[in-house]
Amino acid sequence: MKKSILMLVTLLIAFAPAFAQEVNKEAKKAEVKSHLKQHFKPYGFIRNYFTYDSRESWSGTADLYNYQPKDENWNKTNDPALREDLNAQSTFRFLSLTTRVGLNIVDYKWRNTEFSGKIEADFYAGISTKTSTVNSAIKETHSVSGVAQFRLRQAYVTLGWDSLQMGKDYARVDLTIGQTWHPMAADLCDVIALASGAPFGPFNRSPQVRMDARLGKLFTLTAAGLWQMQYLSIGPGNLQSAEYMLYGKTPEAYLGLSFHDKGWIVRAGADVLSIQPRHIGTALDNSGNPIVGTDGKDLQIKVNDRITTASPFVYLQYKKGEFSFKAKSIFAESGEHMNMYGGYGIKAVNANGSYAYTPIRHSTSWISIVYGGKVGAQEEKHPQKLQGILFGGYVHNFGTKEEVKDINGDGKITNAEFYNPRSSAMNQMWRLSPTLLYTVGKFQLGLEYEITSVQYGDGVLNTHALSTNGLHWVTNHRLQLMTKYNF
Repeated sequence: MKKSILMLVTLLIAFAPAFAQEVNKEAKKAEVKSHLKQHFKPYGFIRNYFTYDSRESWSGTADLYNYQPKDENWNKTNDPALREDLNAQSTFRFLSLTTRVGLNIVDYKWRNTEFSGKIEADFYAGISTKTSTVNSAIKETHSVSGVAQFRLRQAYVTLGWDSLQMGKDYARVDLTIGQTWHPMAADLCDVIALASGAPFGPFNRSPQVRMDARLGKLFTLTAAGLWQMQYLSIGPGNLQSAEYMLYGKTPEAYLGLSFHDKGWIVRAGADVLSIQPRHIGTALDNSGNPIVGTDGKDLQIKVNDRITTASPFVYLQYKKGEFSFKAKSIFAESGEHMNMYGGYGIKAVNANGSYAYTPIRHSTSWISIVYGGKVGAQEEKHPQKLQGILFGGYVHNFGTKEEVKDINGDGKITNAEFYNPRSSAMNQMWRLSPTLLYTVGKFQLGLEYEITSVQYGDGVLNTHALSTNGLHWVTNHRLQLMTKYNF
């Protein structure tokens, strides 16, 4: 008996380090698992769109991001029986390329500084038009072909500091560094459409440094410096590029103030953009004629063109129970980098060969109303909700602030003197969009009807880049079904 007890004690002593090591491994695994669960919050969704359009439209992201219906395009014929509007053509597609994954990093702290961050991506990129390998003149009309590629949406870190005396409800400063929503675009309307209300409101994510300072319990001051990457300004040749900001060497600037209390949010601010559309121009003599270089061509020189614009906005939101109301209005100068209407024209040619510019101005506004709550038998794991959503938007084109100069002397205002990302003949536009959204647990089913109507002119622009003759309305009807599984 004594020998058995002695052998057991010996075995326990011999294997005790191994047992302790195994216990230590399990403890470390549990600690790592707890750390990951506490600080890393993955999220995302699988989303599909099924979309029908009644006519050709200006759109992007495989036609899911809808801007406006295209103007009439009548064929050339003297036979009334053969006369057709070639843009009165319906289309249908369904895609899941906006499926998204993301990771929130939270609850890290060093002394009085809190750290958090976000990385978010989806499969938006890679869709494009195709050209025939047999005849290069044959091309697709729409960018709906290809393999969706992974692309960055957001990637930023936030540093936060509370007032030790007052706490975060009264005095707090957050500093965000990286790519995220533009401060003017952060308040999106409640629609299931991919464009999220654009071009009736700003839609832009950009690299930025942003400060949000809580001033007491009711007010927040926001200031930001931003750069362009995906959402770009337009310039010569109707090319949208980040080069205009690159050579301008001036970040976009934003300043805004928010009020929030008892379900209300009121926000007002302004965005200032200063870019250099050209950095190389043509030398002019005293009569304003081009100087010829030794190579027989116009002499190229450095120029310092610049256009500076300001776009103020106001935002209103109220939420109570199952009811929500949002509204936003912007007076935009050259707002194309925020996916709104924009552009600018040349108002003068300076003696040093540089150009002076004048921005096109648009008033854009939208409202969205949401109502709905729980329906049917409720289960804790699979709550049900039916929501009704109504969106309305309006855009008015005021033309350029000052007259555009006819620099090529052809008696017309064309793309040589005026840059615009889509149709310069647009005078005004409205959109109405009712939606039903049904949610069961993490699964959502949405049905949206979107009617968009544009008033076009005949395309002949006056000196303020407005087409005011031959006014007519063109309308597109879009019916869209969305399925979405959140995780």
